[in-house]
Amino acid sequence: MKHVLSVSIGSSKRNHRVEIEVLGEQFIIERIGTDGDIKKAIEIIKENDGKVSAFGMGGIDLYVCIGNKRYTIKDAVPIAKAAKISPIVDGSGLKNTLERKVVDYLIKEKVVDFKNKKVLLVCGMDRFGMAEALEKAGCDLVLGDLIFALGVPIPLKSLKSLNLIASIVAPVVCKLPFSLLYPTGEKQEKKTDTKFGRFYDEADVIAGDFHFIKRHLPMDISGKIILTNTVTADDVAMLTERGAKMLITTTPKLNGRSFGTNVMEGVLVSLSQKPYKSLTPADYDELLDKIGFTPRIEVLN
Repeated sequence: MKHVLSVSIGSSKRNHRVEIEVLGEQFIIERIGTDGDIKKAIEIIKENDGKVSAFGMGGIDLYVCIGNKRYTIKDAVPIAKAAKISPIVDGSGLKNTLERKVVDYLIKEKVVDFKNKKVLLVCGMDRFGMAEALEKAGCDLVLGDLIFALGVPIPLKSLKSLNLIASIVAPVVCKLPFSLLYPTGEKQEKKTDTKFGRFYDEADVIAGDFHFIKRHLPMDISGKIILTNTVTADDVAMLTERGAKMLITTTPKLNGRSFGTNVMEGVLVSLSQKPYKSLTPADYDELLDKIGFTPRIEVLN
């Protein structure tokens, strides 16, 4: 049996474990949170190295990719280096492939017509593949990187402006403590701060990482479509209560939960016959087509 273990610096309250079959292979898929403790995450990886098929690095990315440029997040490096035997992935391979496919799928299946819709993508640097697909789909795209990552209430209106800003700020920002940029541990369970509510109010679709979305989510999001990744049953209940029209997650629902892209990338790496560092976007596409992954789509209100 294959075992994919996601070690996350996020909240331990979001821990989950399922057993499923993928392409004839039995999998244990497990997520363990360390409540923001990077040292504990490293210890768990070292203890399980060589015992699992693949690790997912949760709650933090190793790289931020913008166009053809890649920036390394300093705090993620020791976590990635802790695995010497089992492959470790952060989900970036899937963010660049699966999330593009999901946008195309939603258009093809007439689930969402992005043309002329106002889409707030809370952080384009975190999901550049999705950002490119949304811009290509013809939506009125607003990128919230300065707003939600740095607290500066200036929306970016194009990938060109995101590229320019990223080339200036990313080399510096990636060296900062990660907890300053992204909610980790207990911060993931905090009540939302609605100071940036106007940017949500103006959007038809709210897209991107769920913790970035949740951190400033208004109490009333009636009629909004949420396009995101990892959600729990409590998250779905909260979105329903606040009036969201539809929830779409880029990863499928497994036993009531959508796991992160790092977990699903770990599944693909475990299934591949190639060394994981040699996998290309085409390899991921081929595996996704074989598995037949489709997004989770739920009408909430």
